[in-house]
Amino acid sequence: MDDRTFRTAMGKFATGVTVITTMLDDEVKGMTANAFMSVSLDPALVLISVGENAHMNKYVKESGKFAISILNSEQQEMSAYFAGQKKENRNIDFNWFNGMPTIKDSLVNLTCNVHNTVIAGDHTLYIGEVTDVCITDGEPLAFFAGKYNDVNKCEKVK
Repeated sequence: MDDRTFRTAMGKFATGVTVITTMLDDEVKGMTANAFMSVSLDPALVLISVGENAHMNKYVKESGKFAISILNSEQQEMSAYFAGQKKENRNIDFNWFNGMPTIKDSLVNLTCNVHNTVIAGDHTLYIGEVTDVCITDGEPLAFFAGKYNDVNKCEKVK
């Protein structure tokens, strides 16, 4: 099995889209991620997976905390920006929640303290203990087979 085959196979698992943010030296750092999952209810734990070579790996490690914004179906452009697909610099008007920068109008904002880390292959798994949560109504931004999808329709969007 080659890397491309494995990546294609993993792309067949539909996911939501998140933006992971943290603060370091009074500067907001962020990245788009679909490698996110809940781990435990008691205590409330979630997991994010960050590439070993990603700048965000260093930022989360140094700050010891992170926020997760689960994007809504109208936030594809925000996902693209934090994935580095939009090269222009933007002045993002963050929602400050529990002292952390989060993406406004997201379906969910979570703030977390790093509870544990595990290096697994070429990624670091950060298990975060959830310190606060904010939930709003809406439809999720979904990702499947390398494309954004509307969960309410069978056709792919942009």
